[in-house]
Amino acid sequence: MRVTVEADGGSRGNPGPAGYGAVVRDEAGAVLAERLGALGVTTNNVAEYSGLIAGLKAARELGADEVDVRMDSKLVIEQMAGRWQIKHPGLRPLADEARGIAQGFALVRYGWIPRERNKDADRLANAAMDGKAEEPDAPKRSWSPPATGSPLRMVVVRHGETSYTAEKRYSGRGDIPLSPLGHQQAAQAAVRARALAPDLAAVITSPLKRCLETAAALGDVPLIVEDDLIECDFGEWEGLTYAEVRERYGAEQDRWLASTAVPPPGGESFQQVAMRVRRAVRSLQDRFDGRQIAVVSHVTPIKLLLRDALGASDSFLFRLYLDPAGVSLVDSWPDGGVAVRSVNETGHLA
Repeated sequence: MRVTVEADGGSRGNPGPAGYGAVVRDEAGAVLAERLGALGVTTNNVAEYSGLIAGLKAARELGADEVDVRMDSKLVIEQMAGRWQIKHPGLRPLADEARGIAQGFALVRYGWIPRERNKDADRLANAAMDGKAEEPDAPKRSWSPPATGSPLRMVVVRHGETSYTAEKRYSGRGDIPLSPLGHQQAAQAAVRARALAPDLAAVITSPLKRCLETAAALGDVPLIVEDDLIECDFGEWEGLTYAEVRERYGAEQDRWLASTAVPPPGGESFQQVAMRVRRAVRSLQDRFDGRQIAVVSHVTPIKLLLRDALGASDSFLFRLYLDPAGVSLVDSWPDGGVAVRSVNETGHLA
């Protein structure tokens, strides 16, 4: 998916009370998302970079592959395009953050536009400076889920054990089948999934054998293969044990663990996985609104799905453990309400 990000920021006094705004549009020009925020007292340039970062994050959340950035800040555009040096030390961390997000897209293009063509982003930035910093499409906040309407219920199941699981090997795109124990776990997970969603409309699964075999245990339900739910591509680490990767690729592994924008050598970053997982979830929400489905996938896609559902930070990815055949439960409503009811249930495996 290709989108355009229009971003702006301003400061009344430079430095002074500051705010940013960003708009994400589809190829037809329709608004997909808006972002704005107040920044306290800072400079115009900091506010402009903040608008860019917010716009890129919104595009990432939407699952965009290509982004055209349009801003009336010549400085930000030229610096991000690599044509101007970043001399001010206060802007370098912001530029680095923006570049890190941009690395998660297949392509990002930067282009300058005159101020009169950036009115929507400017309007949002001024609204933020006026104290109206609530994002128009911010998720609904409540102590309880909506009382009306039926949610989409997703019973999210990690596949059962494989030989790679038992041996603690990186298992990405390799098509490894379930072990005998894995088949047993799949059957146990199916019983729990059926209890949580007795009216399953479909089972959505990664195309890899270990997920297809796990999904088959759910019985006579329409089976839909979703390529976007495939595991992360671990590149050169595929099939290696965690200890072997630490020994052979220590520096590369450190960089990978430090940033979701960094892929394993020859592989795929977590940001890239997140884009396709979000795309899959949006498709499922549109197709199965108000119904019950099972989603059978792998560690990385499930962690990213749960991270987004909980509104958590990237550190969540490295603190959550998912057992083979663990079950999680997520309800979501059309108005944006989300209720994560359980994470990594394993009682059915006892």
